[in-house]
Amino acid sequence: MLPRTLRLTCARTALPRTTTKSVFTIAVRKYTSPAGVPPVELKKTPLHDLHVAAGAKMVPFAGYSMPVTYADQGLAESHKHVRTKAGLFDVSHMVQHRFTGPAALPFLQSLTPSDLSKLLPNTSTLSCFLHPVTGGIVDDLMITLHGPEDFYVVSNAACAEKDLAYISENLSSFPRRSEVEHTVLDGQGLIALQGPESMLILNEFLLHCLGDTASCPDLKKFLFGQTMFVDSPYGKLHVARGGYTGEDGFEISIPKEHTVAVTKELLEIGKGDRVKLAGLGARDTLRLEAGMCLYGHDLDDSTTPIEAGLKWLVGKDRVAEGGFHGHETISRQYADWKQVPRRRVGFTIEKGAPAREGAEIVDPATGEVLGKITSGCPSPTLGTNIAMGYIKSGFHKAGTEVAVKVRGKTRQATVAKMPFVKANYWKGE
Repeated sequence: MLPRTLRLTCARTALPRTTTKSVFTIAVRKYTSPAGVPPVELKKTPLHDLHVAAGAKMVPFAGYSMPVTYADQGLAESHKHVRTKAGLFDVSHMVQHRFTGPAALPFLQSLTPSDLSKLLPNTSTLSCFLHPVTGGIVDDLMITLHGPEDFYVVSNAACAEKDLAYISENLSSFPRRSEVEHTVLDGQGLIALQGPESMLILNEFLLHCLGDTASCPDLKKFLFGQTMFVDSPYGKLHVARGGYTGEDGFEISIPKEHTVAVTKELLEIGKGDRVKLAGLGARDTLRLEAGMCLYGHDLDDSTTPIEAGLKWLVGKDRVAEGGFHGHETISRQYADWKQVPRRRVGFTIEKGAPAREGAEIVDPATGEVLGKITSGCPSPTLGTNIAMGYIKSGFHKAGTEVAVKVRGKTRQATVAKMPFVKANYWKGE
């Protein structure tokens, strides 16, 4: 199926101001409709039937039916398998975009704080769409430069409707709107191969596809943050080195009609316990150990990149030049930490029930509420409770002793540096 090109019109759409939340943290959240309202029919990824055949527990997530765990392994087992071998995640629910044309760069730079002009061809950066007034995060994104007038963007499925309205709203008022074309790649599947065995497994897959070593890219020279296209029997594959687990890995965009075949081929290569399907449960615990945010929980429209600990994605030259949404607020916070009322930090929490989203963080001496937990779980790798959340500036330094309220009881907690588990991104030998 060919990509569906959206030639966005100039009709204005009201910019949504509400936070879109996904339905899963660690335990599956209930996905229900109001009384008397029929449930929404869930969308299916190209791999839906494969998940069902593998004994997956399917749950509603961002409007899709998605696997949370599989019959052959529990959440902790799946998590540890990714840390030690490799896991294969279906992320086809994510929204893939292309922004092309002579004004694609200035348009994206008007919406984001990143200096995209400094991206090298076939490299990626984390970035975010920003609220035009507050500088709050409308959605977090991966942006890849393919060419001077060609950007590939991956955004969150839970924010799909909001993001499309946001893009349309801003493109309609952009002075060079006729020089930007926005395409939603709804003809593409997307999978993530993650874990220390992922490079060897992908290398075997490419050898099988391309037939000889000379035709295969040298994955040892293909570094974290880089992308490439591979012409294969399964069509043109877009391979990005990175992921959402803190481990080495790859995200592979595949023509929809070949997504099942590519996934089965990778599973066949990794059979015998090298690679296993992994679901939302392991994806969430892995990303939390890696200190990564989940939109709608750790990030939302009221949170600036500086508050969220993402100052590094704000370009220094962009701050000086301005011209992007929310630049006054973000530039003020960038220059002076006193302008930042709260910080996203990590926590380790004493044994017992973990602190989940919404748990209050308090000063153990005075009882003053200092903030709230936004994500939390027992860490399968560390064997202790971990969490992240926002805390009042001044209490944000690693080692600070605080308390959290869990199930009506006050529990000891310590501010901790993130990531909780050291990242294993491939940056060369």
